[in-house]
Amino acid sequence: MVRKNEAAIRSGPVDLSHPMMVRYSVIYGSHQMTAADFRRIALSLEGVEEYSHAGLPAFRVGGRKFASLASQAGGYGNLMLTLEQQAAFVEESPEIFLPIPGGWGKMGHTHIRLAASEDVLTGALRTAWKLRIDKNVKTSRKKHVAERSGVTDKKRGKRR
Repeated sequence: MVRKNEAAIRSGPVDLSHPMMVRYSVIYGSHQMTAADFRRIALSLEGVEEYSHAGLPAFRVGGRKFASLASQAGGYGNLMLTLEQQAAFVEESPEIFLPIPGGWGKMGHTHIRLAASEDVLTGALRTAWKLRIDKNVKTSRKKHVAERSGVTDKKRGKRR
């Protein structure tokens, strides 16, 4: 039985880059995904390229990694998120998302179960991809400003 407000929610587009929409897709989502689907979705995002990181598939945009299949043998894909994004995804769907154990998880690196629906996987990958693009823009601006101002290279103690 479909309740009145559920029908209204289902009729419009769903923004799965927002963690609160994950629960909707988990309940009403499509078939389960695989590592091949993870790869297909990641490579469909603008500017993404696949490369080998420690012999395992990883995905980057602008030369920086945002996702990988390093844990595919365990049934997971990996996403590089902020701690806030990670907490929101895990809180909303702990059956789909969990922090990677150890120090990496404390930096926002997050497992996503490959068995998630396509909508959830797409939204989560898009979130990590967008975060990486935003960080790339900020890093690029800082580097450009530093080069113009002649700021010293902290690692070498020399002027650029």
